[in-house]
Amino acid sequence: MPLFGNTFSPKKTPPRKSASLSNLHTLDRSTREIELGLEYGAPVINLGDQSLKFEEGQWISESGGSVSGREMQRLKKRNLQLEEENNLLRLKVDILLDMLSETTAESHLMEKELEEVKTQNRRKK
Repeated sequence: MPLFGNTFSPKKTPPRKSASLSNLHTLDRSTREIELGLEYGAPVINLGDQSLKFEEGQWISESGGSVSGREMQRLKKRNLQLEEENNLLRLKVDILLDMLSETTAESHLMEKELEEVKTQNRRKK
């Protein structure tokens, strides 16, 4: 039995008010668009003289621009070729650097051995 009675007695919370007093949420989308003018188009961006439109997850040239579809395919193919060539050249540079470091290490070892032979020859004399 508590000494001062029940110390914890929360008050009841008042009921919530309705989230919306309008009946717009009951209308279907097409009716809302007609009534409220909520017809949004796809996002459009203008970059210089080119206009791009976002459709189905990709930016599509709306104004046509200066590059045709065939030219775009050719440029993509050329870009892929250049990336492959770049990767090959990087591999060749890595191999050449490995060869250079190996040759340098061998050269240092030979110089060290030569110095040891010279010091041994001086001690014999």
